[in-house]
Amino acid sequence: MVDEQRIRDAVKGVLDPELKKSLLDLGMIRDIHVENSLVRLTLALTTSKCPKKEAMIAEIRRVVGELTGVTGVEIQLTTLSKEDLQGLFPQHPLVGLGKVRHVVAVASGKGGVGKTTIAVNVALALAGMGKRVGLLDADVYGPSVPVMLAVNDSPEWENQMMIPVEKFGLRIMSLGMITEKGQPVVWRGPLVAKAINQLLGQVMWGDLDYLVVDLPPGTGDPSITVAQSIPHASVLMVTTPQEVALADVRRSIQLFNKFNISIIGLVENMSYFFCGHTENPIEIFGRGGGKKLSEEFGLPLLGEIPLDREIGKGGDSGVPLMVSAPDSEPGRIFQVMAEKIIKITQ
Repeated sequence: MVDEQRIRDAVKGVLDPELKKSLLDLGMIRDIHVENSLVRLTLALTTSKCPKKEAMIAEIRRVVGELTGVTGVEIQLTTLSKEDLQGLFPQHPLVGLGKVRHVVAVASGKGGVGKTTIAVNVALALAGMGKRVGLLDADVYGPSVPVMLAVNDSPEWENQMMIPVEKFGLRIMSLGMITEKGQPVVWRGPLVAKAINQLLGQVMWGDLDYLVVDLPPGTGDPSITVAQSIPHASVLMVTTPQEVALADVRRSIQLFNKFNISIIGLVENMSYFFCGHTENPIEIFGRGGGKKLSEEFGLPLLGEIPLDREIGKGGDSGVPLMVSAPDSEPGRIFQVMAEKIIKITQ
């Protein structure tokens, strides 16, 4: 005989393809009823346009249909309420963010696209316009902001709160400043979420106009934790022109949309370079990827950053481009990006 518990046991192993967590544990499988040999249940999607819904439906039908005594499976679709969505990643009071007006989280679908370089120089461009700016390196797997800014100091503590290190007009905090230099950080799941919440809320950021957050690449727990933990956070997506990068950014955009997280715009990095032998830009990776995504998702393209020796040198020397050469061509592009961010967030 088939009963509700057997159905629950069967579907417990069906995971959300993006969150990698049980649909049952997430509360997305509900209203299970068994009538003779017919099983009826409801699948609550995070969004009605969920790109993975057919795969989830097929897997539910498979695991339930394999149970002895089941002759049919009926699945009704609905969507999670706003309260349900917030419940998936409950927010916690983040004391240190109390005086932060705007949070801009810099994200990418994959590594190697220059996300941290963009985050650092955008933060410096905002500071150069007179804004009070903090920079949080939330890439818990490979924190590189301390290297890019040549920050060797550890934060001090006051009343159980960390005091960010100040340099180049930025208030800076990174996991790389509180772990042993060169040691890998092997954290997963809840420990990652705990670490990021500590970096967000247990740091005395003070009165800031902008907190720029360098997210880890990909669509895992860290990105979701940061974006879900901060009220009114906006995401700045970084891509390169190649199609492989665009595919990963599409997945990231869909994930942030899934949780109603605002995306402020797109940046295309490594768009072109000048070799010195011609006045025409050389598009080594192709060009137009950012524009393509902009049109596809209706998001503003805030800037196209060239491959530039000064940008790379700044990342290695600890003196970023917006400190060493703010009036260079890429420097002016970062300034225009900062102006657009200010206009959008006001």
